[in-house]
Formats: sequence, structure tokens, C-alpha cells
Amino acid sequence: MLMFLTEWLTHFDSGFRVFQYLTLRTILGTLTALFIALMIGPHMIRALVERQIGQTVRDDGPQTHLSKAGTPTMGGLLILVSIAISTLLWGNLANRFVWIVLVTTLLFGAIGWADDFLKLSRRNPKGLSAGQKYSWQSLAGIGAAVVLFATAQSPAETQLIVPFFKQVALNMGWFYLVFTYLVIVGFSNAVNLTDGLDGLAILPTVLVAGALVVFAYATGNVNFSHYLGVPYVAGAGELSVFCGTVVGAGLGFLWFNTYPAQVFMGDIGALALGAALGIVGVIVRQELVLLVMGGVFVMETVSVILQVGSYKLTGRRIFRMAPLHHHFELKGWPEPRVIVRFWIVTVILVLTGLATLKIR
Repeated sequence: MLMFLTEWLTHFDSGFRVFQYLTLRTILGTLTALFIALMIGPHMIRALVERQIGQTVRDDGPQTHLSKAGTPTMGGLLILVSIAISTLLWGNLANRFVWIVLVTTLLFGAIGWADDFLKLSRRNPKGLSAGQKYSWQSLAGIGAAVVLFATAQSPAETQLIVPFFKQVALNMGWFYLVFTYLVIVGFSNAVNLTDGLDGLAILPTVLVAGALVVFAYATGNVNFSHYLGVPYVAGAGELSVFCGTVVGAGLGFLWFNTYPAQVFMGDIGALALGAALGIVGVIVRQELVLLVMGGVFVMETVSVILQVGSYKLTGRRIFRMAPLHHHFELKGWPEPRVIVRFWIVTVILVLTGLATLKIR
């Protein structure tokens, strides 16, 4: 929105042309989202408290979590509002990727809102049934995959890029739809599973989104994409602005979500942010690198799969409790130690992912 306004203002003063630069708009989008989150955060938390929108805690989880019952939840709304406003202000609204990513993020946020609402209204931590949640996620994920496939303007947009191998690009054809759906829905649920401790999910999300700023910028720039050996996708660079707003909104939310949390993200935030990371990873053709950078989300999900599979097949549990962060809690690690160590692992994995830009 402001991009078009400043473009018009260049007719009167050429100095406004600086706002056309993608790098500046990415920085401004990040700062705007951060500012919005910090400004409306206290008011939103107060409103949630007044309406008694508090977290319900499962009685079969770690006993240390019982004291968190009643902490305001659905704080993910703060993140989504900050992302949406900042993206609309600083993004190029003529770019198809901006709308695809933003709409997909908000759709998954709506699914999360329904889940959170049912948890609160029924005072039951289960919310939507697994079948209901998965069905709505599948509908949104398939819809996003179909739109991306139908609007693809070059072969590179539907190829699978293998890290470390500059010349390896596999044509997926119709399998692209299935693959894209799995990445979006998979990451949505992975972030949701990780969101179990104060600040555990949001900082890794911020770190991965920050790395995706770099990938989006390189993928959307002809010169940089050629130099780095990544596929060129026209218009993908504009997702730098969107990823920047995720970084800003995430940091703003972390201000209130850091241990001990004043507010929880809820499914409205976790499902939306996971889907956002997934679809951006798909568009910039770095799905495999995304799996590396989001390794904390991946291992949390794998721990649940292994736990359930082992129990059903053998009657035994591999971990003391799943997802994995609960396992370490039950081993005696204090919650802040689990959180910070998972953050450190994410920093290492994100740096590894960024290194793939040069190791090709």
C-alpha cells in the first residue's frame, strides 16, 4: 500500500524512490510489525484476561505445567494482526506470492482460532478433533498447492532443488501438489507440536523466517540467484517483506511470551506460523533446506510419531513423554534450560541451512 503511495510521491520528490527498494521495505516491515506487536500486546493481554480466555492444561502432562492454567492464550492473534498490517503496508500488493502466502497464513490461523475457541468454550484441552483439524488443514494446504501449481510461470517453480548440488533439479510434475501439501500441513503441525513451553516455538520461527528473508531475496534476484546457483523465481523476492514481518511480529510476541509467559500463542498462532514457513519454503524452492533449518520442529514431530508407533506396536514408550521437550522436562531439566538449548540448536541448524547457499 505504502509502496504505491511512495511511487506516486516520486513525481513530486525523487527522494521517495528509496521506498521502492526491497531491502528497505523489508526492514521497515520488520520494524512496523515489531512496533505493532509491542503497542497492542498489553491491551490484548488485558482483554484476554478480562474475558477469562485462559489456557487449559492437560492433567497428564508435566506437573510443573499445572500452575500455567489460566494464563491468557490465543496470543497468536497479536502475531497475525502485526503480520497482516505490516505486509499490507510495505509489501507489493500486485505480487501474487504476497497474497498467496498471506491468505494461506490467515486460513491456518482461522483453523487454529476454531480449535482454541472450542478448547476454551468447552474447558477441554482437546478442541477440534484430530479428523476435523486435519481435514480443514488439508483443504487449505491443497488449495494453496493448486494455486501455486496453476500460476507457475517457469519450470523452476515446480522443481525439487537438492542442496549442495548446483545442477540437480528434479521435475515433480503433478507430484508437486502432494509435496507442497505435505510441506505446508506438515510444518503447520510441527510448529504446533513444538509450542509447549514459554518461547520455545516462537524464537525458532523467527530465526527460520529470518533465514528465509535471505533465500527469498536471492531467489527473486536474477544476478544473485545465478551467482549462488539457486533457481530464479520472478517475484519471490517480495516474500522478503513478508518474512521480515514474521520476524518483527515474532520478536514482539516473544517480549510477552518469554519465561514465565504472560500470554500463550495458542493454535491460532502456531498453525499459522508453521504454514507460513512451509509455503515460503516451497515458493523459494528450498523445502529440503527448510527441513534442516526447522530441525527442532522436525525432531519434535518425529518424537511424537516414534512414541505413538512404538506404543501401538510394542506397548512400550521410547521417550518419557512426547513431544521431545517434555521428555527433557521429565528428566529434570528446568523449563528455561530446555527452551534455551533448543534455541541454540536452531541457531546452529539455521546457519547450516544458510551455508548451503555457498556450498554448491
